[in-house]
Amino acid sequence: MPPRTVVIGVDSSTQSTKAAVTDTGTGELLAVGRAPHVVTGEGGARETNPEVWWLALCDAVAAGLKESGLSPSSVVGIAVAGQQHGLVTLDRAGRPLRPALLWNDTRSAPQAAALVAELGGPEAWTARTGTVPVASMTATKWRWLRENDPSNAEATASVRLPHDFLTERLAGVAATDPGDASGTCWYSTATGAYDPDLLERLGLSVSMLPEVAATGGTRIGSLTDSAAEALGLPAGIAVAAGTGDNMSAAVGLGLGGAGLLDHPVLSLGTSGTVFAASRTRPASTALSGFAGADGTYLPLACTLNCTLAVDKVASLLGLHRDDATPGGEAVLLPYLDGERTPDLPTSSGLLTGLRHDTTPQQLLGAAYEGAAFTVLRALDELLLACGLDPADPEVAGRPLRLIGGGAQGRTWVETVRRLSGRPLIVPGSGELVALGAAALAASAAGGGDPVAVAARWNEKSEDAELPAAERDTETWERIGSVLDRASEPLLGG
Repeated sequence: MPPRTVVIGVDSSTQSTKAAVTDTGTGELLAVGRAPHVVTGEGGARETNPEVWWLALCDAVAAGLKESGLSPSSVVGIAVAGQQHGLVTLDRAGRPLRPALLWNDTRSAPQAAALVAELGGPEAWTARTGTVPVASMTATKWRWLRENDPSNAEATASVRLPHDFLTERLAGVAATDPGDASGTCWYSTATGAYDPDLLERLGLSVSMLPEVAATGGTRIGSLTDSAAEALGLPAGIAVAAGTGDNMSAAVGLGLGGAGLLDHPVLSLGTSGTVFAASRTRPASTALSGFAGADGTYLPLACTLNCTLAVDKVASLLGLHRDDATPGGEAVLLPYLDGERTPDLPTSSGLLTGLRHDTTPQQLLGAAYEGAAFTVLRALDELLLACGLDPADPEVAGRPLRLIGGGAQGRTWVETVRRLSGRPLIVPGSGELVALGAAALAASAAGGGDPVAVAARWNEKSEDAELPAAERDTETWERIGSVLDRASEPLLGG
């Protein structure tokens, strides 16, 4: 019997790093090492020193390997999936010049508005990049840096995304993939390459950016001696290009050209996202028209306020996160960090509809409803971007796959079920971002198409399937009415 071989899929998220030690043949998750990150900043600022990510990666890999009980010699590949959009600026020696601006840093909202106007409006950006700049996008952060920290911007020799930075530390090669690159707003999903006109507008050059590999599973190099020593892994193992966290979750679910297409997914984490893998290039100003990690497209809508925002409301009320009931007449839009969808970067939370008999449990339930509504409202737009009619009974009956930390919470699941009126599938495979990264690593190590790899692994997954519930249209319409009427005067739209 041949010795067991494993790959390591790394999920470097906003709050922590997870390293999933995964059997290359079966996809069995043998161990998951974890290490926390530190996020700093007040108001709209959200920053992390990129060196924190590297140290966390080293710690998580060591912890995962120790938990697995396997020899390092069994590892044949590694790939990183990282939080999207973050701006990492490096000097000529490859060292970070300053803390990275994270995806949920909203200080670049004025720069986003200026960029949209400069190119001629949202439709022009959608045609070129697939995505309209908002404060989350990397291009807006680079413009902000040039205007607010010009000395560091001038000293910048290289610009990386978070996952690019870590991949380069692993392989010594500056590489990215179409998926994560498509979240910068300087990569064109129309041409599949960096857009030279946009780079000129931004004051960037191609030489400052990593080369774009064909897919996230492309082998871009081998683990260097120095990285191998830091990680306790064999030098020379395969390093994949890696991708962004949302693209990796899609791979982990088996969504893509070699798997499921046009099936919606709702991810409940620090952010809330709804996405699907599609052959159709999205052209909606209401969505982020990303590329997938495997050559498909990944139309996506993302909100800034999801599980952390609701947990904050629970903490303020002195309640456990599941000690909630439906909100009744109360509406709570928990936009504690500004909001990306809808584009309200300077907004704050809004509570209305209080009565004498409103309970703390209802207020918490209203926070769940507000967060879930915000991301679910983009679902119809997502389906249209995939070339589907949301009113078609077959399309309306497609189950919504629910992933992320919130998918393990009873109240989150029931709130989404009630507000969506759709059947739900909660995948049995945990750590989907890390699992997707493991599939990319297996592909780089010679395993074939990463989506096909993940789909094969998922055949043994025990998914929870929940039938559709009657849709709570009364709550849906009440929240929608408040959001639409409050955007301008109260939410800073």
